Amino acid sequence: MTKNRLFWIAASLGLFLDHLTKFWVVQTFRLYETWPLWSGVFHFTYVRNTGAAFSLFTGAGWLRWLSLVVSIGLMAYAWFGSRLPRWEQVGWGLILAGALGNGIDRFIAGSVVDFLDFRLIQFPVFNLADVFINIGIICLLIASLQKVDPIGESDRK
Repeated sequence: MTKNRLFWIAASLGLFLDHLTKFWVVQTFRLYETWPLWSGVFHFTYVRNTGAAFSLFTGAGWLRWLSLVVSIGLMAYAWFGSRLPRWEQVGWGLILAGALGNGIDRFIAGSVVDFLDFRLIQFPVFNLADVFINIGIICLLIASLQKVDPIGESDRK
């Protein structure tokens, strides 16, 4: 497992943190209970989401299977594919952490535990798995920018 080590570290750490925070929320809060950390701006609010981001596809049972397929695909890519650049390893690893974190919730409970509630902008409640997916996408964007051929570099050959 030394190839793409950062991928596996990011995925493992992300999955651990996601499920640790969800466990804390489920053990500490009653469903729909909210704790204002900064009143009107940021709260911890325990909700369950049977859909995807922004509650899209609410109640869609196929989301659990999509999470599973994406997770298996990413693991196969890291295991059988070539060694990835550092930012890609971290990006894909964090996306795996998010897909697995929410996928496990969907398989076990039929819904995802959400609790991060930014009320200032009326953003839907979300969780660390969602955060990791977004940070993973940012890492992949950084990786793609590093691959951009500066103007004229290819002409020098």
